[in-house]
Amino acid sequence: MLRSRRSNLAVPGSSPKMLEKAKGLAADQVFMDIEDAVAPLAKPDARKNIVAALNEGGYEGKVRSVRVNDWTTQWTYADVIEVVEGAGQNLDCIMLPKVQTAEQIVALDLLLTQLEKSNGFEVGRIGIEAQIENALGLINVDAIATASPRVETIIFGPADFMASINMKSLVVGEQPPGYDVGDAYHYILMRILMAARAHDKQAIDGPYLAIKDLEGYRRVAGRSAALGFDGKWVLHPDQVAAANEVFSPNQGDYDHAELILDAYDYYTSAAGGARGAVMLGDEMIDEASRKMALVVSAKGRAAGMARTTSFTPPEA
Repeated sequence: MLRSRRSNLAVPGSSPKMLEKAKGLAADQVFMDIEDAVAPLAKPDARKNIVAALNEGGYEGKVRSVRVNDWTTQWTYADVIEVVEGAGQNLDCIMLPKVQTAEQIVALDLLLTQLEKSNGFEVGRIGIEAQIENALGLINVDAIATASPRVETIIFGPADFMASINMKSLVVGEQPPGYDVGDAYHYILMRILMAARAHDKQAIDGPYLAIKDLEGYRRVAGRSAALGFDGKWVLHPDQVAAANEVFSPNQGDYDHAELILDAYDYYTSAAGGARGAVMLGDEMIDEASRKMALVVSAKGRAAGMARTTSFTPPEA
């Protein structure tokens, strides 16, 4: 089942206050961070805070994820073991940052499988979110997407990626100075999107660090939403509503998509004349129309939208 991930709220595991506040926010996903948002000396306590928060509950209706440290650090195995052993039954996904090769996903999959078996959890239930943050990871993104059936999302990590390719900018998510034609991130976003769609994964855009600039957030989020991304990171509560809006269909488009699906289903049936292409008002619809409508309806349904119109078959 498609998980709605329009808004992906980052919460530092070192802050019990923020972990508690996240419960009341309308984010589709909450990911509790043990990586970049947590200082090295605070990581052990962050693990304990996250386990306690997950077991206490209050995140109903949200995807619950934990971002561990990447495999090049000394903390990763302990992050995974402590969080999964302590709160695996209340955890949906592990987010692995700075993924560079498929083997790093395989290693996490194996560790999760051992933990699930040893703790009596359902094997394979905990998903993996793979964050692409450098050139090597992007080159290997197809292999990463297929390295484990646990992989649910491919995420763009812009800050580390910008540094990894020597991009001349200090504003994460904005165009680099001097790049005045086109979009400097277009290839990266499309490459991630193609890998995600080719292998039935979700594509998630990364953060926009100018957290007080909501218009800037909407503009950048609109760019990836227009391409077909499923959601974007949220670093501040004020960004949640913007993400949910930008990555949801508007009501008119959602209603129209559902209308197309109902009409096409009727007209291709025996009762509707078993026709493959028909007029719906002033619009011709066919199988291609159905596929396009499915995309919009799936996003709307995942977001919990309710239709306001219905299809009425014509009288014989």
